[in-house]
Amino acid sequence: MSELDIIAVLICFLAWAVFSWATDREHGFLPVSLTQVMNIHRAAWLENSLRRDLRMIDTSIMAGLQQGTGFFASTALLAIGGCFALLGATDQVLGVLSDIPLGVPADRQAFELKVAGLIVIFCYSFFKFGWSYRLFNYCQILVGAIPMVEDVEADRQHADHCVKRAAAINILAGKHFNAGFRAIFISLGYIGWFIGPVVFLFTTLLVMLVLIRRQYFSAARKALMSGVDI
Repeated sequence: MSELDIIAVLICFLAWAVFSWATDREHGFLPVSLTQVMNIHRAAWLENSLRRDLRMIDTSIMAGLQQGTGFFASTALLAIGGCFALLGATDQVLGVLSDIPLGVPADRQAFELKVAGLIVIFCYSFFKFGWSYRLFNYCQILVGAIPMVEDVEADRQHADHCVKRAAAINILAGKHFNAGFRAIFISLGYIGWFIGPVVFLFTTLLVMLVLIRRQYFSAARKALMSGVDI
């Protein structure tokens, strides 16, 4: 493990932390991110539920959100299992890495340490997806607690409180889902470290550029910003 390896790791995790901090909440000196715009639409969706007699649309949306979260949680578990299998095939992998022209001299302890770091990333991702799944479950219950249309005007303050409570949990669930999803993307850049620290820096930069573009310069953000007063 050279100094360049340590620098590459620090840059990767620092970029991850800064990007998460910038996109999860509003900052006066930064543009609004795709995640923040989506949070506004989440709140608008639940406010509209006050005007619906039947909540089948809302429960259908919640089921889709939970299904997607559960899928990625299962994917993270499979990735963790794959990493442990990788530890059992260290000699074969080191033989392959030694044949790559861009690779650095393979070392067993360094390789196992890199795999351990990858396992930590996937474990973090799994815990985020797992908690997000649970929060979406709570949100379903809170949506069911929102008063029916005929009862809203009888106690408007209580109805608004129920909507804001459900929206807050939904936004929080989305935040944890995004955190787990970011970890999956970061792991793609992290794989470059198995070839060498220079490749690691390049793959980290590439992943961050893709994430930044999607959050601030994508067509999806432009479409979601339409009609939103921020």
